[in-house]
Amino acid sequence: MTALQGNDAPATPARAAGGFDAWLSKMPPAYFALVMATGIVAIACQLANIPTLPRLLAGINLVAYAVLWLLTLLRLTRHTKALLADFSSHARGPGFFTTVAATSVVGTHLVILDQSFATARLLWGVAFVLWLLLTYTVFTALTIKEEKPSLGDGLNGGWLTAVVATQSLVVLGCASKIEFGGSREVVALALTSLWLAGGMLYIWMIALIFYRYTFLKFSPSDLSPPYWINMGAMAISTLAGALLVKAAPSSPLLTSLLPFLKGFTLLYWATASWWIPMLIVLGAWRHVARRVPLAYDPLYWGLVFPLGMYATATYRLSEVLDAPILMNVTTAFVAMACVAWTLTMIGMVGTIARGIAKAGAGADASEQA
Repeated sequence: MTALQGNDAPATPARAAGGFDAWLSKMPPAYFALVMATGIVAIACQLANIPTLPRLLAGINLVAYAVLWLLTLLRLTRHTKALLADFSSHARGPGFFTTVAATSVVGTHLVILDQSFATARLLWGVAFVLWLLLTYTVFTALTIKEEKPSLGDGLNGGWLTAVVATQSLVVLGCASKIEFGGSREVVALALTSLWLAGGMLYIWMIALIFYRYTFLKFSPSDLSPPYWINMGAMAISTLAGALLVKAAPSSPLLTSLLPFLKGFTLLYWATASWWIPMLIVLGAWRHVARRVPLAYDPLYWGLVFPLGMYATATYRLSEVLDAPILMNVTTAFVAMACVAWTLTMIGMVGTIARGIAKAGAGADASEQA
């Protein structure tokens, strides 16, 4: 929430409110990545049998989810044109898919922590409607837009949140055991189709992203945190695949596809694993070699989420492949996800606190004058 910092000039309470309103008009649609990150870290901690922390994170997440929807609705009423313009923005439009993934993650941690199946199924319905509307609104708006940026300016890792959103429906669908007309086979077919569609969407997008990496000029400013979604999209695809494999005994369709499901799930996990060293090296190049300072940015939640998702996906993969050695990987990534979440939360709280302090100091100065 960097815009909450205000400016260097003394601010009256009205100006402070105006500063918030200015931030609200430009609020990133991708801010729901905060919910995605917090929820998946809570789930990862629960699977790792860490006491207390999962429920604490889940509680924070429910508050964050409600607040972000409130801010989004407030933005819709006060800055309608700005919000609608984001749908046709190559840089900001794909960020709306974080609302789908955030809703699915909330539903999933309600199942895992509280066994709240009814609420989770309701959230699945909300997430599916959001996914349907956003998929054919955002991509249509970007397609028919007359003036478009170049590939280098318009494409970033944040586009892969569309993949994450799609696969999140599979994850929540499996976790909440949704039903369509009482037919398990219809559910199995629908979730498998979504899983495969998400994988195909990743192939289309990652080909363009990899092309941008290797054939277009790349500066440190281009390496924004959402590039970690390169890995996160494959991690959640792994988790979705592992849950489909786990559900196979109750479905003749999934049973017949079991070798295929296991093979593709392992492929997704291998791809996610390949990305990790690459992203670490590029991060070191950006912050060490090119000396770009580390400072809080809402987009850093898009870095926390893949770490937590990789830990969770690896845990489930180790179960369905009977590979306990992967549990060591899970433990390491749970720890990294917790550290990353803590640092990002400290950065966000600190930014908000400085913004409030500056607004208060400006108001005091105004009263004394």
